[in-house]
Amino acid sequence: MKTVSSFALTFFVSGVFLALPARPLHAQTDCLSCHGDPTMQDAGGHSIGVDAGKFHASVHGSLACTNCHADIKGYPHPDQPAAVQCETCHADEAAGLSGSVHAKAGEQSPQGTPNACLTCHGNQHEIVPKTNPNSPVYPLNIPKTCGACHANADMAKRYGLNNVYATYIDSIHGFAIGREGLLVAANCTSCHGSHKILSHSDPQSSTYRTNIPGTCGTCHVGINEQYQQGVHGKAVAAGNKDAPVCTDCHTAHGILEPTSADFRMQSTPVCGNCHRDKFSTYRDTFHSQLGLLGGYVETARCWDCHEAHDVLPASDPSSPIAKANLVKTCGRCHAGANASFVEYQPHANARNRRLNPALYYIRLFMNLLLASVLTFFLLHTFLWLVRSRFQQVKNKPAGGKNA
Repeated sequence: MKTVSSFALTFFVSGVFLALPARPLHAQTDCLSCHGDPTMQDAGGHSIGVDAGKFHASVHGSLACTNCHADIKGYPHPDQPAAVQCETCHADEAAGLSGSVHAKAGEQSPQGTPNACLTCHGNQHEIVPKTNPNSPVYPLNIPKTCGACHANADMAKRYGLNNVYATYIDSIHGFAIGREGLLVAANCTSCHGSHKILSHSDPQSSTYRTNIPGTCGTCHVGINEQYQQGVHGKAVAAGNKDAPVCTDCHTAHGILEPTSADFRMQSTPVCGNCHRDKFSTYRDTFHSQLGLLGGYVETARCWDCHEAHDVLPASDPSSPIAKANLVKTCGRCHAGANASFVEYQPHANARNRRLNPALYYIRLFMNLLLASVLTFFLLHTFLWLVRSRFQQVKNKPAGGKNA
């Protein structure tokens, strides 16, 4: 291991140290003659060596050392050279990073963000293009790179972060990245961007609520077009911030396969978060009871009848729940459905006497009948026990002894 206490070159002649006068630097040859030893350290034990082979293979390999270390003009040079300013070449990236959540987090940190670029891109002397599978920012490696902080318990405690890496890696996107190796699958930067990552509360952020459909739509183009034509998309476009966007139904990171049993079982309560009146009536139906009590996954959920993305009102002729389309819609599950079959009211409110008087009184009668039968048998059982006890006492022999 080569260790130096100063970058000044000295010779020992007759017991006297003679410092060489400063001379021009011929980078990279002169620099790598010392720093080409990867084990080289300064007096403080910090590595100042460079793997020459990896450096020449990196994106910076064609540059002279002084292109980045601009304060070094020749020998001897300072023991502590000035920090490298990446923005000298990467101005756009640096400008984006300066206004990002990462820069703000660095301002709050005692250590600051002196090597913010290197946190994601790796060793400054070994940076390879993002198209290289060895790059930390290669699409398949980005979740792991971001997860170094966003799955770190100390970082989570310091900045109030959620461990989104764990939920993402088990999602449909994480599965496609980690197990299938699909480069086109969404990774962290697909939704949040690379350098100018903003808080989801910032209207300029790609993850701001009203921007989410457009962000997801960069990959899911067809679905986004359907969504924009539906009542939800039109409501968002009209400025209704309470209207549902992609993450309300699919979540942000733990996105499940829509055809999976887990997603189908939880999809109706998700819709019920907004449509509470319809959800309460749905729970009284055969469809709901079959799903909740019987565990039948294939029973009809909201989006089986209303569609998932291009949700339209019943008054729209194109809606699957328009009166003219009901036979076809119900026929997807119920073969042989006819006009009489679709008279069934899937959201009839048996508790509303004004809207459904017949159903209201039928429900009232059935509830009274059930209560009466249970009350009768409870009273009957109680009286039977009293009678039995009375008979036991009556038939008990005098003196308390059996005959």
